[in-house]
Amino acid sequence: MDTSSRHGIKVHAARFTAQAMQEAVRDAFVKLAPRTMMKNPVMFVVLVGTVLTTGLSLQALAKGQPWAYTLVVALILFVTVLFANFAEAVAEARGRGQAASLRAARSQLVGRRWRNGQFEYLPAAELRPDDIVVVSANEQIPADGEIVEGVASINEAAVTGESAPVLREAGTDRSGVIAGTTVLSDEIKVRVTAQPGASFLDRMIALVEGAQRQKTPNELALTVLLAALTLVFLIVVVTLPALAQFADVKIDVVVLVALLVCLIPTTIGGLLPAIGIAGMNRALEANVIAKSGKAVELAGDIDTLLLDKTGTITLGDRRATEFIAVAGARVPDLREAALLASLSDPTPEGKSIVALAQAQGASSGDISSSTFVPFSAESRMSGVDLASGRRIRKGARSAIVAWARVGSVAVPADLDAAVDRIARGGATPLVVADDTRVLGVIALADIVKHGVRERFARLRAMGVRTVMITGDNPLTAAAIAAEAGVDDFLAEAKPEDKLARIRAEQAEGRLVAMVGDGTNDAPALAQADIGLAMNSGTQAAKEAGNMVDLDSDPTKLLSVVEIGKQLLITRGALTTFSLANDVSKYFAIIPAIFVAAIPGMAALDIMHLSGPVNAVLAALIFNAAIIPALIPLALRGVSFRPGSAESLLRRNLLLFGVGGVVLPFIAIKLIDLVLAAVFGAR
Repeated sequence: MDTSSRHGIKVHAARFTAQAMQEAVRDAFVKLAPRTMMKNPVMFVVLVGTVLTTGLSLQALAKGQPWAYTLVVALILFVTVLFANFAEAVAEARGRGQAASLRAARSQLVGRRWRNGQFEYLPAAELRPDDIVVVSANEQIPADGEIVEGVASINEAAVTGESAPVLREAGTDRSGVIAGTTVLSDEIKVRVTAQPGASFLDRMIALVEGAQRQKTPNELALTVLLAALTLVFLIVVVTLPALAQFADVKIDVVVLVALLVCLIPTTIGGLLPAIGIAGMNRALEANVIAKSGKAVELAGDIDTLLLDKTGTITLGDRRATEFIAVAGARVPDLREAALLASLSDPTPEGKSIVALAQAQGASSGDISSSTFVPFSAESRMSGVDLASGRRIRKGARSAIVAWARVGSVAVPADLDAAVDRIARGGATPLVVADDTRVLGVIALADIVKHGVRERFARLRAMGVRTVMITGDNPLTAAAIAAEAGVDDFLAEAKPEDKLARIRAEQAEGRLVAMVGDGTNDAPALAQADIGLAMNSGTQAAKEAGNMVDLDSDPTKLLSVVEIGKQLLITRGALTTFSLANDVSKYFAIIPAIFVAAIPGMAALDIMHLSGPVNAVLAALIFNAAIIPALIPLALRGVSFRPGSAESLLRRNLLLFGVGGVVLPFIAIKLIDLVLAAVFGAR
């Protein structure tokens, strides 16, 4: 994943200033409000324990009884709650810098509305869907919309952070424009598509600030599990004094509170909100706007990726690589005819044919009086009619054969062999003919992007199946699929075929992701579980998808899947670590409570702590300190390596399960040694 600072949003995401730290500390206190705390059952129990022990310490002080120990416990519990709130506040603060730059992009926007043959200037907030606004060079686009007339170069740096201008044109799949971007050249008419306050920038700001962050299904399920565990331990602790009476052991309320706080999963309870927010932030650092946290998380569960060939798997600009003459025609004659047919062809393929022919010595002569015949979807060929009456055409084999037969031109017997050889090699065959004969075939190679094969192998190791969608014939599609390393392909595909394939995959119980940018991709983007729309695409595509790539890079979908996987793994790893911690804290506190009255409990006192008071304090201090210690890991995410579910589970159990048991033993013992050295054995 590219994390270079050339993207403005990435720079903001990576920077954590002193001001952001101050805001996070302030928000940690603001989140102490009971209504807010109740959303996190685990930390709400800790807050109740804090209030209870604080009240007990004040009561003891008023009666002249020992109160310092109770107050210290209350302070440690209070710090534990603050650290949990701080973890969430830090994750939210990282997004505020991003939101500030986005908010600046939409401020003070004014639109020049065209109505009844007249212009009127209106604040952007007063523009409504279907209004037509005119935007000229050096003016900002006031609202989200579609270009209905004109073509312009647009600077989208305010949104994407990318300084290179992009081209937007009416009637194409790149007609969508965003409020706050600047027109650099020409003049365009834009039809407004968004209500005030519901623009792309508004949604981005709300998502970045977390105002619309809803818990994902997995996060909700884990929250319920943590609440259930908390309830179980609460029942155990409440019934413990009655059980202790049989051993003539009296357990202090403060110790019971400390035991409860150490046994409930406070670590994951404190870090859970931060993990979800950080997942969305990591997507944003990759310049991907997720419309919900659910979309990021769902990306980690994807089974099938549908990818367009052109521009995603291949470079997209096919280049002429070879001239193959047929039926005894001379290669120089084929080169000359291909050159003449392509001199006025504005496409990258046409320009590459001209470059290759000229590099091999072909010349065109004077064609100023000739008529260029442009390519059309109906004819599937293009060419030139020379002033001499000679006609030259290049195009698909079937189109040229049909044209040649109309002109009573014989079709060479070896043409199909040449076409098949090129197609089997993964290139596209382009047949050339003139009035007198079919001359041969041009090979147009669609180059597979560097590193794509390795990325597909990485996805395969994660259990994700890749399917290439292309309009090429099956032979060409099969060759490119083999070279790129995809698992399957769909050849000669039409837009409706994408939708049908997604539904077929989902009918078999798979989660499907796809990428698209055109209006005709909107149904498939909406149907897919993860629909990644290109920022350069139409408004319909961006509305249909649940993610938008600001860089308009179709391969970004591969990174999105990895971000989702990392989010799920991070949550699972820290949950495992948190639950494993409870084992060590159990061995720290339980023996300290009962060993004096029940000598047999000494077998459990494997830590040999200096005393019951120090044991409780050491466990509480570790319980509080581990939350801020894990904040960087929660924000950054656990390092991710592709592998099977079994290998990932084994790694988590070994690293975070065993580590979660061993680390507290060591840390609590060290804290106890410090307490014993400072205050003595207690």
